[in-house]
Amino acid sequence: MQASNDNIINSKSIPKFDENHYRKGKILTKRQLTKQQRRRIDQNQVNANAEINALEEVDQEKKCGDVNLEKYGTVIASYGKQVDVESTNTSKKEVKRCHLRANLPVIVSGDKVTWEDRGINGIVIAQHPRVTQICRPDNRGRIRPIAANIDRIAIVIAPFPEPHSNLIDRYIVASKHQSIQPFLILNKADLIETGNSEMLLTLVQKYKELGYDYFLVSTKNGDGMNKLETYLKKFTSVLVGQSGVGKSSLLNKLLAEVKITVGDLSESKKKGKHTTTTSRLFHLKNGGSVIDSPGIREFGLWHLDSHTIAEGFIEFSIYLGKCKFRNCNHEQDLGCALVEAVDAGKIERERFDSYLHIINSIKVG
Repeated sequence: MQASNDNIINSKSIPKFDENHYRKGKILTKRQLTKQQRRRIDQNQVNANAEINALEEVDQEKKCGDVNLEKYGTVIASYGKQVDVESTNTSKKEVKRCHLRANLPVIVSGDKVTWEDRGINGIVIAQHPRVTQICRPDNRGRIRPIAANIDRIAIVIAPFPEPHSNLIDRYIVASKHQSIQPFLILNKADLIETGNSEMLLTLVQKYKELGYDYFLVSTKNGDGMNKLETYLKKFTSVLVGQSGVGKSSLLNKLLAEVKITVGDLSESKKKGKHTTTTSRLFHLKNGGSVIDSPGIREFGLWHLDSHTIAEGFIEFSIYLGKCKFRNCNHEQDLGCALVEAVDAGKIERERFDSYLHIINSIKVG
C-alpha cells in the first residue's frame, strides 16, 4: 500500500544539527535574565502578594462589620488563656471573650487592658499597670494574683466554719501590704445562738475597736443587707474567706439577676466545699463592683518579711522603729519595743501571739 503524502516526512526538510553553531551561542535553549530583571520580577511578586493580603484583610473586616480594633476594657473573668473583657470606651457596655497575646503576664479579674476587636472574639494586647492586687499561693507554693485594682477587701466569716483571729489577721496583713482597706462581714447572723454569740460578737468587736468596719448580715432573712449595699456601692471590693462562709449566697442576694452555685457544709468537719472555680467581677445594681474569688483557706504570706507583717497589725505601728536594734525581728529580741509593749499591757498578748504564729508559719513555708 502506498503511504499518504501527508504521513511522509521528507528527511531533507530537517536541518542538520550544527554543534559548532550551538557552541557559539547562536542557538539558545533558555533566555538568560539579568540580575536587575530578576530583582524586578521578585519585587513585583512581593507587591502582588501584599495586594492579595490587603484585599483579604479588607474582606475579613467587611465580614466582621464596622469594628474599632483598639479598645480599652476591664477583665471581668479569667479562664487561663482566655478572658472576658468589658469595654470601657464605648457608649454601651459590651463583654467579649478574648484570647491573650503571647508573653503577657497573668491576667486576672479587675485588670485594665488594651484589646483588639476581631469580630466574634478579641485579642488582649497589653495589660495596664495595677494599682493594687491580691495574691494567693498556687499548688506549687508560688504567689499568684487572683484579683486586681481593688479598693476594699471584704473578709467574710460565719458561725460555721468557726472563725479564727489568725486567719482574719492574715487577710488584714495582706491588705495592708497592698494598701487596701479591709472590713469584716459576719454572715449567717441567723445562726448566731446562745452557744456561740459571745465568741462571735467579742471577735468582731475587737476588730471594730481597732478601727475596722464590720457588718452583721443574714442572706436568709435580709438583716443588714441594705446597710452593706450602701457601703459597697462606693468601691470595687473582693470577697475572701473560708469556703462555706456564704460568699456565693451574699452575691446571690446582692445580684438578684445572677445565680451563683452555693455549696453545702461538710457535716464531718463543718468546712465548706469549694463552689467558685474562677474569680469573676460583678457590677452591683446600686453601684460599685464585687469580685468573687476562689475559696481560700489560708493566705500565703511567706513572701513578706517580719517587719512588713508587723505593719499589718495596726496597733503595732507606734512601736515600730523604736526597738533597741535596727535589725530586730520583733519576736523575743532583747530591747524589742513590741515585746515591751506586750509586757506593759499596751498590746494584747493574743494579738502578739497571732503575729508570732504568722512569723513561725512563713519560716516553715
